[in-house]
Amino acid sequence: MKRVVAIVIDSGGIGALTDAPEYGDAPGANTIGNVARSVGTLHLPNLERLGIGALTDIPGLRGAESPCARLARLRERSRGKDTITGHWEMMGVITEIPFPTYPNGFPADVVDAFTQITGKPPLGNKPASGTEIIEELGAAHVQTGRPILYTSADSVFQIAAHEAIVPLNRLYEWSQKAREMLRSPHAVNRVIARPFVGEPGAFRRTPNRRDYAIEPPPNLLDELRTGYVGVYAVGKISDIYCGRGISSSIRAADNRDAMERTYALLETVDHGFVFTNLNDFDSKYGHRRDARGYARALEELDAMLPSLEARLRAGDEVILTADHGCDPTAPGTDHTREYVPFVHLTVNGKGGSVLPDVEGLDLVGRTVREALLP
Repeated sequence: MKRVVAIVIDSGGIGALTDAPEYGDAPGANTIGNVARSVGTLHLPNLERLGIGALTDIPGLRGAESPCARLARLRERSRGKDTITGHWEMMGVITEIPFPTYPNGFPADVVDAFTQITGKPPLGNKPASGTEIIEELGAAHVQTGRPILYTSADSVFQIAAHEAIVPLNRLYEWSQKAREMLRSPHAVNRVIARPFVGEPGAFRRTPNRRDYAIEPPPNLLDELRTGYVGVYAVGKISDIYCGRGISSSIRAADNRDAMERTYALLETVDHGFVFTNLNDFDSKYGHRRDARGYARALEELDAMLPSLEARLRAGDEVILTADHGCDPTAPGTDHTREYVPFVHLTVNGKGGSVLPDVEGLDLVGRTVREALLP
């Protein structure tokens, strides 16, 4: 019996794709490489041992001459640079038509329909950083009870509310109803409930976020379930796939919690696919353009890898990858369209190698299928 663990460094891109300008990106995006350059150097001895330095120039890391892992840069085929398109492509779904975005806010008919759901017209209705918009409109929300509605360069309909003003169950109900309301041509790929707490001048978001994604087409997770292979989701993975093909789902407060919950699954699961998302890289550091925070998070992940490897057994496989970029040194606060790493470690298996660039993030899914399905 074997296990495959896929860990998604959410936003861990390693260099701009050639079509990045079509997505409004400035040239030169490279999330991990530019983070290292911004702080001077990164100390990532375990990722260095696996060979990630062979995929892009990361100050402080050598390009491994004899990597322990199989390595490649993956080029996204889907039209987009967001969580849904990246994760779906990993499991074999190519998004040919981009999801709708709203650089000028949502149209009046969408806002009116949302007002019918909440009973009060929303505040905001514009693209914004999540932390900045609660600072700007949080006090007005507390005074009026009106939800804060905002979006970004991604296809998202985000609803922020103070937990003391709008109980979580009500916020989740609003979000679920908004998900049902947002049909073509306004079928955004995610509705996100964004609860926060605190006082004016000191508002802060909580870990009680919920994502309500559009239903995915059939994908590898369905195949695994049909083949009686368990899929164990950690973090926001289950939300991304609307629970499709998921055997169990565990939410995580932060990256460390997600890794510790992954360890715990490896103590109990004898056969199956453990699928973990490390969201802090994107939400706490990439979007907030916090290169130093991103660097610390990379070093913390690196330090946790030996504990992961210690729980593996013969035949197990680990994949480290990403869904898109979010270069904290780039202008703005949006994702960046980048290559993503494929770092594939097998226990007592073949040695490492560096592959040519691979077309498609679905190399992740193909590797999982080969390992777990006959």
